[in-house]
Amino acid sequence: MTAPSHTLPDHQPDLPDVIDQLLHILPGDPLDRIRAQRPQARIHAQQSYLALFHPAAPVVGNVTALERHALAWWVATLHAAPHVAGFYAQGLQAAGAGQSLLGALEQAADCARGQGPYGRYPAGPLSVENQDGPVYALDSRLRAVLGEKLAAAFEQAHLLVFHPRDASPAGLQALLDAGWDNTDIVILSQLIAFLSFQIRVVHGLRTLQAHPATASPRLETA
Repeated sequence: MTAPSHTLPDHQPDLPDVIDQLLHILPGDPLDRIRAQRPQARIHAQQSYLALFHPAAPVVGNVTALERHALAWWVATLHAAPHVAGFYAQGLQAAGAGQSLLGALEQAADCARGQGPYGRYPAGPLSVENQDGPVYALDSRLRAVLGEKLAAAFEQAHLLVFHPRDASPAGLQALLDAGWDNTDIVILSQLIAFLSFQIRVVHGLRTLQAHPATASPRLETA
């Protein structure tokens, strides 16, 4: 079973570069010239975005467009990246999210933010970095609105964002128990990893954008 066909084009659309969109980078800008020095990195980042959020039909797995954008919004919110979260909120609404779902997402986020990374290392020299922190679980009311599958995906994403040291087979089993299959779990993991990468790239470029004197179009290489 695949997601509804109206959410899946027959081919990947030729969309503007999403990182350029998030930062309002125009052709010829200093940041455009900086990014142009790493053309393969730029191309691969955009292709990863298209593959995850605008996959061409037939698509592998059962993760719908709404679920993809909801998880992306969630990860961006956990990373305190409002500009990125806002971008995926637009995609979430375009995928058909109703007000009840959008309200539930905001309520869930209010209780889910943290600092991190939390977790414990095996006994050894890294144990000095052990830090306890809350383990997030959606309450029953929000679970009812989001559904078991999305709720489980949100809890796993929270674990990977704030408790990366505590990832375990039990977390993957919780996804299976909620109704995701192995292929879907790979897609969810790719989404979470991609958002973490994208947010860091956007943050770094935004820092350069805020300090134009340091945003030289020339990058020295070793």
